[in-house]
Amino acid sequence: MIVLLNGKFVPEEQAVVSVFDRGFLYGDGLFETVRISNGRLFRWPQHLARLQRGADFLKFRLPHPGDQLANWAQELARANGLSDCLLRLNLSRGTGPRGYSPRGADNPTLVMTTHPLGEAHPQTPPIWSVVTSSVRLPAEDPLAHFKTSNKLAQILARSEADALGADEALLINTDGHVVEGSSSNLFWIQERRICTPRIEAGILPGVTREVIFELATNLGCEIVEAEITPQQLTEAEGIFLSVTSAGIIECDRSDGVALRRSPLSHALQTAYQELLAAETHR
Repeated sequence: MIVLLNGKFVPEEQAVVSVFDRGFLYGDGLFETVRISNGRLFRWPQHLARLQRGADFLKFRLPHPGDQLANWAQELARANGLSDCLLRLNLSRGTGPRGYSPRGADNPTLVMTTHPLGEAHPQTPPIWSVVTSSVRLPAEDPLAHFKTSNKLAQILARSEADALGADEALLINTDGHVVEGSSSNLFWIQERRICTPRIEAGILPGVTREVIFELATNLGCEIVEAEITPQQLTEAEGIFLSVTSAGIIECDRSDGVALRRSPLSHALQTAYQELLAAETHR
């Protein structure tokens, strides 16, 4: 694999980051995962905008302009022979003096890698089983609005799902509401309304989440931002997740309970694939 490290394309064995990098020491950084289809970045401006907001919040700079980042990403995908893949962009504050203070850490570290999508096919999208994690997320946490490099809560939640043979873990916030998956946004269907937790519940404002808002509106469905308990969720007409790697994923079981499935989930999956193809068509 070829990796982009601080503007240079190098073999992965040469892509070495300092042991004093603050991303390694403290999780002091950000990341974005971007879908590349037909060699083109899908919804790059939205990913870049979230990355910039995160950098502003953490008070460090993006080391290169967005156009340069996009050009490098597409060149990296070509170098690895991947026209359909995932781009992982990691940005840390870089190295600095020992301690929590960010003073003196003035040269951010940028790493980009590309990864195959796997075997999923648009005509046979995956169906996931989910479990409710014991991990709790703080409601109204401003850090939840960005993909920070510290995701221990999500790691612990996903490890619980792994142990139970589930595909994803759903997390509850400190108000007792189900808010998101360990790596996905949550949606449920109620009377042709597409429902999802509010950003203030402590969730990531996902790029694919925003795409679903557009698709639902085009299908004539109302979007409702609401609260839901684990019990109420199992009573919904359908549950699906949004994730960059696969778009929209329907759920069929939650904590071992069979879930209802709605034709709307399939309609949204189809609309998503059509939009992806249209926006990345050469």
